Amino acid sequence: MGGWKLPPKAKIYEALTAVADGRVNLKGDETAEVLSSDGTKTYIVEWSADLGQITSNDNASYWQGYIGYPIIAVLMVLGRLDFDGTVAQALSGIAWKKIESQVRNDYDKAVERVLLNLDVETGLRQRVTSK
Repeated sequence: MGGWKLPPKAKIYEALTAVADGRVNLKGDETAEVLSSDGTKTYIVEWSADLGQITSNDNASYWQGYIGYPIIAVLMVLGRLDFDGTVAQALSGIAWKKIESQVRNDYDKAVERVLLNLDVETGLRQRVTSK
């Protein structure tokens, strides 16, 4: 199998929410568990010591060929992907699965809905989208 495809931008936001919510649990030097936003699933992320190989059992990573939010969230927690903690906190508590279901898994619409609410509630939309 070749390399990973780029994920939809919604997966970055989902990963930030997972990190902010404390849903990423490192289980060892090369394994982590990531709890889904609705709390019904636990994803297992495993990687090689040099991070040259990484895998997860979430649907995006397993079936779609792009890195799903559990892998992105783990890379953030491991310090391999930089992120703005203020932005992550602004995205905490978002029920991504519920929102994505409401928009029939149109990830761009889900992100737009979240960012619209974020702007109304916190005024941080510009900061979130400029990162």
